[in-house]
Amino acid sequence: MRPSSTIPALACAVAACWILAEPGPLARQSDALARIQFDNVSASAGLVFTLDQHPSADKHMVETMAGGLAVFDYDGDGLVDIFFTNGAPLPAMKKQRPAHWNRLFRNTGGLKFVDVTEQAGVQGEGYTTGASAADYDNDGDIDLFVAGVQRNQLLQNVGSGRFRDVTNTAGIKHYTWSVASGWFDYDNDGRLDLFVVNYVDWSPAQNRFCGDRARNLRVYCHPKHYRGLANALFRNRGDGTFEDVSGKSGIAAQIGKGMSVAFADYDADGFQDAFVTNDGVPDFLFHNKRDGTLEEVALLAGVAMPGHGRPVSSMGVDFRDYDNDGRPDLHVTALTGETLPLFKNDNGSFFRDATYASGLGVATVRFSGWGNALVDLDNDGFKDLVTANSHANDRIEEFESATYRQTNAVFRNVAGKFTDVSAQAGPDFAVARANRGLGVGDFDNDGRMDLVVSVLGDRPLLLRNVGQSGAWLTLRLVGQSSNRDGIGAVVRIGDQTDQMTSSVGYASSSLHGVHVGLGGATTAPTVEIAWPSGIRQVIADMPLNATTTVQEPARQR
Repeated sequence: MRPSSTIPALACAVAACWILAEPGPLARQSDALARIQFDNVSASAGLVFTLDQHPSADKHMVETMAGGLAVFDYDGDGLVDIFFTNGAPLPAMKKQRPAHWNRLFRNTGGLKFVDVTEQAGVQGEGYTTGASAADYDNDGDIDLFVAGVQRNQLLQNVGSGRFRDVTNTAGIKHYTWSVASGWFDYDNDGRLDLFVVNYVDWSPAQNRFCGDRARNLRVYCHPKHYRGLANALFRNRGDGTFEDVSGKSGIAAQIGKGMSVAFADYDADGFQDAFVTNDGVPDFLFHNKRDGTLEEVALLAGVAMPGHGRPVSSMGVDFRDYDNDGRPDLHVTALTGETLPLFKNDNGSFFRDATYASGLGVATVRFSGWGNALVDLDNDGFKDLVTANSHANDRIEEFESATYRQTNAVFRNVAGKFTDVSAQAGPDFAVARANRGLGVGDFDNDGRMDLVVSVLGDRPLLLRNVGQSGAWLTLRLVGQSSNRDGIGAVVRIGDQTDQMTSSVGYASSSLHGVHVGLGGATTAPTVEIAWPSGIRQVIADMPLNATTTVQEPARQR
């Protein structure tokens, strides 16, 4: 790998500087299947942690939904670190000893990690399920929001490897059960706002019996047995506090059973929109109306449910352009028999169910997916798909022809068509586990994207990408008029488009910059960036096979 570099800012004050490139050679590829392959380096990496969901005979719903994680560089040393959420004993839901703590592992290089949980002050409270990372206070240090049952935490990174709990002083509320969260600048004021994904009105005291009493067969309840909740939106005031705008923004008007959230500007109007997966009820697409309100349009946009017209058990989501047509698409994970749906953004206003046309229908129908990510694993110029799989019900095999523990899966993208290459991806992809959260990051800085997966009742998987690789580049964006992380910035290279985001998969977060595979490219490409502030930036001769920091240019007066 080449060393990281910093590109001087080049400002374009007028829209004419935003070059819409025609499809070019950077994203062309052969139909021959390149090798996507991973080595399991979990044992040697030092990730000494067991995700304890505290399974019980009472089948508390939360037990099956643990496992969110966050991938981010918490100490700014250029190496991507990993945070894991963890459960707590039920019904008390208190972290009574270190085995119940959430965990933060610092990347020390060479795929080695050290547990810094206690030093960093991120042990956590209660039963936690989700995590999202971003620099909400624009101080250059990445902060963390942790979602859980009856207790949420906003952890401000104060530098020197330490976090402090500012939940109450920031004005963040607690909910019956927040599964996940995400950061986006919904009003384009240069400050990141917080979207909290809420599930159902459940507590250990409300836990119902579901199953077959005659056979003494108790299972985790379907969400239909509990009342759904509204999601929440907190506007960042820029002074360390947040305003609850759930009501006036329109978010609170929609009652769902939320699992995860992802963001993208699907209609290219310059404002980020939000997609929320719901468990067993129609999903939400919140269109940003650019006036401080968001309108739920999922049914009209064709993404409330798959083409067959029935809601599915939607869990994880990624919101990216999989077919290089310049528009962000949606991939969602769901349960066995429901496929893992893919929605193609046709024209910036309507999505088409492309699950079967893309090859994912037949390939995914046997899987129950949780974490997912659209990421170029072989650097050929198209984003591949990886999913972390397992059924939600640990007794499913007693009454259905489905399996609880499942293998993870990798689907290689060849010009918008997916092929299951899991059998070639390494022996670990033949081992069935209760997989949940999925994180993506280049943990060894070699230009190939690696994976981390949380597993119920087991240690996490750290999978090093050792497959064939084309040319690549990674951009680390630094906003000035925009938020510091550049979240919401749209990057175009040739016919590839991606956006800066940290919301990926199920209840998880991956903040690693914008990674782009360039296939057989040998010449330095031109990069075009549309910042959330409205500034357009064009950079020629971007270094190949390197991680480059790009600063947003100052706005010209």
